Amino acid sequence: MGKKSKKFDPSKSLIVSSGFKLASVNQDAHPGFKGRKRQAEKLLAEQNEELSELQERLYASATGEATDAVLLVLQGMDTAGKGGIVRNVIGAVDPQGVKLAAFKKPTKEELAHDFLWRIEKQVPGAGQIGVFDRSHYEDVLIQRVRSFASAEEIERRYGAINDFEERLNAQGIRVLKVMLHISKGEQKARLLERLHRPDKYWKYNPGDVDERLLWDDYMDAYQIMLERTSTEENPWFVVPANGKDYARVAVQSLLLNTLRKINPEWPPASFDVDAEIRRLENS
Repeated sequence: MGKKSKKFDPSKSLIVSSGFKLASVNQDAHPGFKGRKRQAEKLLAEQNEELSELQERLYASATGEATDAVLLVLQGMDTAGKGGIVRNVIGAVDPQGVKLAAFKKPTKEELAHDFLWRIEKQVPGAGQIGVFDRSHYEDVLIQRVRSFASAEEIERRYGAINDFEERLNAQGIRVLKVMLHISKGEQKARLLERLHRPDKYWKYNPGDVDERLLWDDYMDAYQIMLERTSTEENPWFVVPANGKDYARVAVQSLLLNTLRKINPEWPPASFDVDAEIRRLENS
């Protein structure tokens, strides 16, 4: 059996703190990781075992009195790799303990309520890992870039988001916020791949090009969003995502860190174990 890879903790390299500049991030970089694609794939497979156990312990703990849960928020430009994270990282755990929400264009009913109304309905319950594929942050990104909401309303939303996430913390929900950051050139290559492969046509959306034309505006919106909503309790992590394998193992490692901090415990038996053994043996 080969040697196990060393633990990879990218949190200090990827966290958004005071003075952070999105424009300074090299989307091809692999902060904190010295290996190549093969080593990243090996580490991803190795860490899946621990991730699966921690997720099972988290889910089981909720059958007792534990209220812990995790919410993984994934943001990024189109083709940034959110789906790949869901398949290759979250896909390694028991799906009954996962609550996935992919937020699309809001419906008329949703627009009739505050922007957080539809978000609150998808918050994970005790013992669950919730995943937001896009999230409440769309309401300060596309809505800002496209002027779908007034400047005053966008400003209000930054504060509302911070308050919302603090409420989640108070309920025992750890919020892990990840921006998958790809370059404009890498996005172009990924969109072209979809157009050159019939099995990828279904993933292509002509509207992606419309948003791509506003790339600089989106980067400005992301910078402001990161500045206003990366807090000490709920910081953002920006993951260079031109390399899919690095991005996946980085997000997996951040999720593992979150679960390790919770350190969920197996719940004690709610029955007399010895008595049940005797009953079963005599049955």
